[in-house]
Amino acid sequence: MQRVFVTGTAGFIGFHLAKLLIDEGYQVRGYDGMTDYYDVALKKQRHKILSQNQDFAATEAMLEDKETLMREVEAFKPQVIVHLAAQAGVRYSLENPRSYIDSNVIGTLNVLEASSKLGVDHLLMASTSSVYGANTDMPFIETEKADTQLSIYAATKKANESMAHSYAHLWKIPTTMFRFFTVYGPWGRPDLALFKFVDAILDNRPIDIYNHGDMYRDFTYVDDLVRGIRLLIDVVPPVPSQDRVKIPGDNISPVAPFRIVNIGNGEKVKLLDFIDAIEAELDRSAIRNYMDMQMGDVKATWADTSLLKALTNYQPQTQFRDGIAHFVKWFRDYYGK
Repeated sequence: MQRVFVTGTAGFIGFHLAKLLIDEGYQVRGYDGMTDYYDVALKKQRHKILSQNQDFAATEAMLEDKETLMREVEAFKPQVIVHLAAQAGVRYSLENPRSYIDSNVIGTLNVLEASSKLGVDHLLMASTSSVYGANTDMPFIETEKADTQLSIYAATKKANESMAHSYAHLWKIPTTMFRFFTVYGPWGRPDLALFKFVDAILDNRPIDIYNHGDMYRDFTYVDDLVRGIRLLIDVVPPVPSQDRVKIPGDNISPVAPFRIVNIGNGEKVKLLDFIDAIEAELDRSAIRNYMDMQMGDVKATWADTSLLKALTNYQPQTQFRDGIAHFVKWFRDYYGK
């Protein structure tokens, strides 16, 4: 049985990935700091569900706690590490930038150290579409330059990509970074737009709509996202060699077993169309509070997913109206609204 060590298993994406891996016969060891950035009860409930399976166990500790992290990784001896834990959120990074350095930079360094010491078969790490920053050529493709990050959150994730590349080169750790595009779905975070919109509309509170609604996102359903991660586990970047197979559009490093892969739905959706779909699903109208652009945010994201398709023969395809319906059902069931 293959062993996978996953950071952030009490988080939104980590929970769904761990559940999928367990269902497919993997043994999963989770690691999560249970920070109070949002409702800890939601995190504990996710872990409670996972812990019902004998192939899952978790440690509650911070990524910055190098000693505990190293001890848990060495004891479990995973073949694969999937690093998802992070301080998330573009807007919160305006209020508390240091927490992003602590978790996303120092914490990630500890994960890289553990991976190199253990010599894992494959390290997979989460990045974000936010690293494309001020880029305007769309859809975003992994081979384009991404040096204009607009928030400290995005900057720490770009730093993670550079750090991971250097470790992949120095210690020959096969490493895949994936850039997520606006993930949503059941068990989502309360700070995400869909959660906030549904909660506010059901409570007859206004929703804040930035840039007066002139925003576009590549909304990616969480089940599609974790399926992409699961398939990428099997696609191990090879070490540099003359006979390395060339894949069209690949960005694999010429000096390291390292590549970056977009995981998105491959569709640019207008924010107002997304809100219209929420209203239709709830059969209620939102009280719309149109606002100026938020500092650090970007107007649009849109993923080119051709590399993911070439590597895995998989293409996320859940339509946002269907994904919204799944989320609303979960939200009503969980919160009794």
